[in-house]
Amino acid sequence: MTYDKGREFIYRNARPLDLARWQYHFENSSKDSVLNALSYYQNEDGGFGHALEADAWNPNSAPIQTWAATEILREIDFTDRSHPIIKGILCYLETGESFEGKFWLNTIKSNNDFPHAPWWHTESDSISHNNYNPTACLAGFIIRFADKDSELYKLGCHIANEAFAYLMSDESTNDMHTILCYIRLMEYIEESKATDIINLATLKSKLIEKVKNCITQDTDKWATSYICKPSQFFNSRNSIFYNDNKEIAEYECEYIEKAQLADGSWNIPWDWCEYPNEWAISKNWWKSNVIIQNMLYLRNFGKL
Repeated sequence: MTYDKGREFIYRNARPLDLARWQYHFENSSKDSVLNALSYYQNEDGGFGHALEADAWNPNSAPIQTWAATEILREIDFTDRSHPIIKGILCYLETGESFEGKFWLNTIKSNNDFPHAPWWHTESDSISHNNYNPTACLAGFIIRFADKDSELYKLGCHIANEAFAYLMSDESTNDMHTILCYIRLMEYIEESKATDIINLATLKSKLIEKVKNCITQDTDKWATSYICKPSQFFNSRNSIFYNDNKEIAEYECEYIEKAQLADGSWNIPWDWCEYPNEWAISKNWWKSNVIIQNMLYLRNFGKL
């Protein structure tokens, strides 16, 4: 019943990209369909825009939108570095656009010219949120896919070292989005077998601690507040984060089933202050994304 209701919502409301993702994961469709739909969000410079991350309708390339593309590539386990999408992302990152020497900007000024959530508003291109969201993930992507003899690869390694040092020295780094970017950095480095870049064992240990501290243990808040659930970080029992969060991770399966709305979706616990018409559209896009993530979580835990 949970699956059927979710499927109905997807077919009635999802944009083509999310329908392609659904069909790949649950209906034996191909990765090519996802890649084709994703390609329409990619600009000539190789970066992504056009509300791929649905809270910013800016058509221009942005680091956070490009990060969203890398997450979809991971979701479908696509690793062909010769593919135009991956090559394009590397080209975009190599240009230095929206990179200020240490971070890729979390927000860019041109967001202000299009409908967007308040957290993607910025007063100046010179201002980022000064954390490693999405920089740590983008550095990991570079390490995973760039030519190891390239200047871009060296930059990725340099950023990875800086990010690692920052995480180890600053106990205030507890934002769930930033921690996810560090997890991606760890995974990309492992996959690239470039284990000499940073001390992976130390990074893993720190991230296990951070993940446990980030997850909102008060499950009464889950339905109405913008909180952190286990699925923010992992979606299977094979994860290194599972053992320390076993009970609450298993509870999330129950929560997913009981919190589903009548239309097959789940509540989106945030809102925009402005642009109500555009938010109504983006909200449905987010709902489709949450449905896919929830169904993958249930499937991977043997509950679907």
